[in-house]
Amino acid sequence: MKMKKYICALAAGALFSISAPIKVDAQEKFFRAIGTPHQPKVEVAWNRYYTYEGINEVMRKIADAHPDLARMESIGKSYEGRDIYLLTVSDFKTGDPDRKPAMYIDGNIHSNEIQGAEFSLYTAWYLTEMFDDLDFIKELLQDKTFYIVPTINPDARNNYMLEANTAHSPRSGMIVLDNDGDGEAGEDGFDDLNEDGHITMMIRKSPTGRYIKDQRDPRKLIMVSAEEKGEYEMLGYEGIDRDGDGQVNEDGIGYYDPNRDWGWNWQPDYVQRGAYKFPFSLPENRAVMEFVMDHPNIAGAQSYHNYGGMILRGPGAEEDKDTYNREDVRIYDAIAKKGEEIIPGYRYLVVYKDMYSVFGGELDWFYGGRGVYTYSNELMTSYLYFHKNAGRGNQDEEMAVDRYLTFGDAFVDWDEYDHPQFGKIEIGGFKKNFGRAHPGFLLEQDAHRNMAFTIYHAYHTPKLSVMDVKEKDLGRGMREITATIYNERLMPTHSSQDLKHNIERPDYVTLQGPKVVAGMVVENEDFNKVEEQVNNPDRIAVKNIPGMEAVKVRWVVSGGGKYSIDVDSAKGGKASWSSDQKR
Repeated sequence: MKMKKYICALAAGALFSISAPIKVDAQEKFFRAIGTPHQPKVEVAWNRYYTYEGINEVMRKIADAHPDLARMESIGKSYEGRDIYLLTVSDFKTGDPDRKPAMYIDGNIHSNEIQGAEFSLYTAWYLTEMFDDLDFIKELLQDKTFYIVPTINPDARNNYMLEANTAHSPRSGMIVLDNDGDGEAGEDGFDDLNEDGHITMMIRKSPTGRYIKDQRDPRKLIMVSAEEKGEYEMLGYEGIDRDGDGQVNEDGIGYYDPNRDWGWNWQPDYVQRGAYKFPFSLPENRAVMEFVMDHPNIAGAQSYHNYGGMILRGPGAEEDKDTYNREDVRIYDAIAKKGEEIIPGYRYLVVYKDMYSVFGGELDWFYGGRGVYTYSNELMTSYLYFHKNAGRGNQDEEMAVDRYLTFGDAFVDWDEYDHPQFGKIEIGGFKKNFGRAHPGFLLEQDAHRNMAFTIYHAYHTPKLSVMDVKEKDLGRGMREITATIYNERLMPTHSSQDLKHNIERPDYVTLQGPKVVAGMVVENEDFNKVEEQVNNPDRIAVKNIPGMEAVKVRWVVSGGGKYSIDVDSAKGGKASWSSDQKR
């Protein structure tokens, strides 16, 4: 309206001056893009990566800008003493967030798999910024809670970013171990010989070499055929043999794997390479475990890794395949297959069957130990480059990406270097931030799509309602009250794994008001088949409320008057009904 008035005034003014300047208010400099915050309270660039300190700063800004929607807290300390921060995102005005069905999200358990932190943080940012603009987001946060830990490996995240590394190092945290078994720990790590902040490859001319440089693109090394003679040999990642054992870079930070430390189907290092001392021996994982144990309302979970464009579910090992009950797999399939539609190029896979065996993984602990439906997404896939699935490590595609999309920014050109042990060599290759990590221009789109998948998952955590309350006069001042408790979403209040091991308490349906003579679960209303609960009949314990299904409960009461029905489920939240609603 304001803009219309201004245009009319401008038209009138044109009678006197055709050069009158057009004024544009700050709000009128942008045309709103669908699905994106128009004027966010917290301005964040999602085409870049943030250090631990940068992540924390964005988290604090979100919490400060949206005090009714976001709360920041530390859930523990890392090995080097950094706080592991979590954002609780929910509509605090509509109830205690710890009593609503919750979705847990984390990223960056492997320190070089960095974008999980940005994807997690994007989720918190988007939910809070779009709360006032989208009814769907508003209703979602009224019903649900998101617990978001962008990085559960803050020490090594900063090491990966700020120190010279490869795309694959460090994968662990910062505990330094004796990887080569020589009695010394961490004495022979990477050396950034050309001081460019990246650990790239070393090559050397050799009469017995098996590689040549591609004449059309001399950055690219090609292995010659079996009967041909090459020109170069590969010497591995740049570095020096510092301990005189004839090996280079064999004892740096690393070896142990934080995703082999979880207390479900854990195996020692001689069975599962990378396992540490015992389950939850790493302080970062222990902090997450303790938070989850303290929050039984967590019904769904998501961890972010890279690379490969995968939506993974367990089991991690074939030996554990019987853990995943058919009914639970049906839920997993329904959510993940929708995820394949939401995130083009991503595939829904089972860890042990489609990849390799993993013992002691986070994914399996959340489901096996806590009964929580959990996925692990392997972020970034070559499909995002040219909409072809060339596959990870495809040198031709990587060279094409660097030529046509990143314009030389991904590759360190080969340059001569006098190595103290190898003599004259050349150093070059792809930088650490290329390959596993999204280029900046692909980051926001993939973050949004993965967030949309987690929102779909969170949406289908249980939502309970009390409906179809019926009364029947039994005579002599006695009444029968029957209520239907309906679950409006895909996920049950208890997974099959939960029911199998009695992980979580039953759901309780309580009648308040009249004196309760008897209470029961109605197994078949048509044939009046019921299971009576003798003790505490006013509070009926219900084992499970399946997804998109209902459970009926019944009370026999004496006397008249008003009454209310309250449902209390650890993973399904609360619901209530009052006899006043009938009037």
